[in-house]
Amino acid sequence: MRIQDLAKELGKKPAELQKFLIDMGVKAKTPSQHLDVEVVEQVRDLFKEETKKNDLDLLPDTGILTRSHLRVSELADLLKRGLPDVMKAFLKRGNMVTLNTEIDANTAVEIAKDVGVILELEASISTKKTIRDHLDKIEEYDMDRGLDALTTRPPVITILGHVDHGKTLLLDTIRKSNVISGESGGITQHIGAYQVSVKGRKLTFLDTPGHAAFTALRARGAQVTDIAILVVAADEGIKPQTVEALSHAKAANVPIMVAINKVDKPDADIERVKQQLAEHDLLAEEWGGKTVMVPVSAKTKLGIDDLLDMIMLIADMLDLKANATGQAKGVVIESRLSRKKGPIATVLIKAGCLKVGDFFVIDSTYGKIRALLNDSGEKINEALPGTPVEILGISKVPQPGSILEVKYTESEAKDLAEIHLQDMNHLAKAGKSISLESLSKKIDEGEIQKLNLIIKADVNGSLEAILASLSHVSSQEVSVSILHSATGPINENDLMLAMASSALVIGFHVGITQEAEEVAEDDGIECRLYDVIYNIVDDVKKVIEGLVRPVFEEVETAQIEVRQLFRFSKVGVIAGCYVLSGKVVRNAQVRIFRGKTELFQGKISSLKRVKDDVREVAANFECGVVIDGFIDFQPGDILSTFEIRQKK
Repeated sequence: MRIQDLAKELGKKPAELQKFLIDMGVKAKTPSQHLDVEVVEQVRDLFKEETKKNDLDLLPDTGILTRSHLRVSELADLLKRGLPDVMKAFLKRGNMVTLNTEIDANTAVEIAKDVGVILELEASISTKKTIRDHLDKIEEYDMDRGLDALTTRPPVITILGHVDHGKTLLLDTIRKSNVISGESGGITQHIGAYQVSVKGRKLTFLDTPGHAAFTALRARGAQVTDIAILVVAADEGIKPQTVEALSHAKAANVPIMVAINKVDKPDADIERVKQQLAEHDLLAEEWGGKTVMVPVSAKTKLGIDDLLDMIMLIADMLDLKANATGQAKGVVIESRLSRKKGPIATVLIKAGCLKVGDFFVIDSTYGKIRALLNDSGEKINEALPGTPVEILGISKVPQPGSILEVKYTESEAKDLAEIHLQDMNHLAKAGKSISLESLSKKIDEGEIQKLNLIIKADVNGSLEAILASLSHVSSQEVSVSILHSATGPINENDLMLAMASSALVIGFHVGITQEAEEVAEDDGIECRLYDVIYNIVDDVKKVIEGLVRPVFEEVETAQIEVRQLFRFSKVGVIAGCYVLSGKVVRNAQVRIFRGKTELFQGKISSLKRVKDDVREVAANFECGVVIDGFIDFQPGDILSTFEIRQKK
């Protein structure tokens, strides 16, 4: 081989290689001089060792991450590690990713550790808070001001129950009642919330359409209700929708009161209702339990005062307080678009004091409060914790459950809106996955200590058998909680409850409604369908023990034989190959074998048919292959391309 040809192969200038050869003691007079085979092999080996040493010197032990999210390929570049090594680190953790999968900063730090790099977060990244962080601290008091800054706030009450059991009339009766001072809890019906004054104290009621809307707020992370009132008609007793509403209230982990309505009817049977409620773990106080049950008649106003008194008693026991000074935080209860006023949102203030002129952020938008309207439609200048208020000045209609947060300046509001936008985009791409695998992983990592389940079965007999079997499945670290169980297909409400409570949905001999399928697909909720009860119990046990993990396998996609080598100055070495089996794809992972010895593992960077670049080549066709980081091909070498797939 001539010196100039070897120089091209090694990516060196002929003059550089000549000097290198002279230093080795080899006579190298001209670039066209031929070298012995032994000298060529020795030079190749030396350059390989030098390249490896240089590569090792370049590998960083530390690095700084300046972004909150990045792609896997960008992480590999940042760490200066081979993509296969980084991908292996993900696989060891049970994560199936691609080059373009977006990961968050915390995941990047953990993967960096696995490949031997300490990755530090830039200060601006480590201090950024996600929307969830802001939610978790929505009622946190001012640490500088201490507990003295807290004041008592009105309780927030939501009324739930079966559609025909008198919820709307009960709300209307409470709203219109002349309470002590003669004040009327006036309301503009669209605001979705209102306050009444009872014995000089304010109570806030949420006028939500039902338990679906109640849970939709929780699904977005907003826990706004302090007390839930379950309405049950004394003449009809518990209905399927009553049980569903009760499940949603229990999942919210708030005190539950029962208003036994329509007691004025001749066929009312209060004791029968109490008996039915006892079967669902709500035992009346007079029966030795802890649940407050008040007989009322929304039609005749019988028992309304007693109901309001009991609400205040429970509120006193809860000792509800909030910081009524400083920057306000609140939750969007309802929103709409007005032709005259533009986007309008009803916000329940949770902390601080919201004032006209405040700069605020809702999700990824920011603005300035132009006007505040109370539940009577009157303009007010400020709103304190526990107060529902309509706000004007937003640029678009927000979703219920969105968080309003006030900032001192427009610049601060704009910066926070941008952070929220990044966070929302990342969540939209990643999806909120609720599956056996994700729940098992959270249990294994100690993130959750209770496995929430929603069970739907074909008949009551099957449902009772499943519940009995699962009653014995628990461990010292993790308990099993049945949030909701009923007969019939899995519906949209089941999935809404699952999303709000991170619950696993299990169906036995039932299907899924079309609406539920769409929600499951959009939000990444797994519905497990079974036809054998034992399999349900077995899978739940595996989740609790943290044993359910995705299993991955390496699948060979093609075998290629190297038959001829082509050298080009710009490209390097192209291996002329013949596809023995399968289908070779550009950018595929590949292993190179010489006999039984594996020489190299890398990626096909270029794939050609004749002179054209192609995406794939099928079996029994010739192709040209370039592999990143490898040029030492020999005729007869076998290239094996492969994919990492999750076992089904």
